[in-house]
Amino acid sequence: MDQPRIEPLFVIDDLHVAVDPEGTGAPVEILQGVDLTVAPGEVHALMGPNGSGKSTLANALLGNPDYQVTSGRIIFKGDDITDWDPDVRAKAGMFLAFQYPQEIPGVPVRSFLQQALAARKGIADLSALETRLAIMEWMQRLEMDPSFADRYLNEGFSGGEKKRNEILQMAMLEPDLAILDETDSGLDIDALRIVAQGVQEVRRDRPELGVLCITHYQRILELLRPDVVHILIDGRIVDRGGPELAQRLEEEGYDAWQR
Repeated sequence: MDQPRIEPLFVIDDLHVAVDPEGTGAPVEILQGVDLTVAPGEVHALMGPNGSGKSTLANALLGNPDYQVTSGRIIFKGDDITDWDPDVRAKAGMFLAFQYPQEIPGVPVRSFLQQALAARKGIADLSALETRLAIMEWMQRLEMDPSFADRYLNEGFSGGEKKRNEILQMAMLEPDLAILDETDSGLDIDALRIVAQGVQEVRRDRPELGVLCITHYQRILELLRPDVVHILIDGRIVDRGGPELAQRLEEEGYDAWQR
């Protein structure tokens, strides 16, 4: 008997993106035809050197208006979301963990999470008590100090605390797709392990969650164990394969693909 066809969760189809950082009116094309498909429950890693276009891709997927999609499409759960605003993408079930999470003085973590969860679920009068109980449950699962919920969002947080807070947000918002933009940046090995274990804990709760991890380094992939590894060079994906591709990259560097 034929197996049922699994519809892709997320598709990047021949994506071209231009940026005009100096405001000259002459945007420069950074992404030059990126193709990538994530099925439900899959973990994909996108690796590349500085200047390869990784941050451009993350911003384009977020819907940052400073990054102009000149051609190609972004498909999420069957819908063309190329022109959707960032908040609409988030409500639909996309989550982006930032490389440099923003500080919001005066706004406790618990208040931010309640507002974000209310927007995600479209429930204006979301119960503060139920939300707090859910936060406490996830903080316990992620081995976070309960007092963390009353601290102002990312204010005075260490690098590891900021990244763990991003994982807490991901757990609470229950997305269908999580894009981790260099989540491992600036973390020591212990903090990296904690963050990776947090991602895996969320995946255990949501096995259909698709993950796209954008990173420089192979070490986080040893913990996340991606299904597919993509190598981005000069705005194009030049190779893709299994976890062994990341190991080869660790041994040979990017020079092997830049010749």
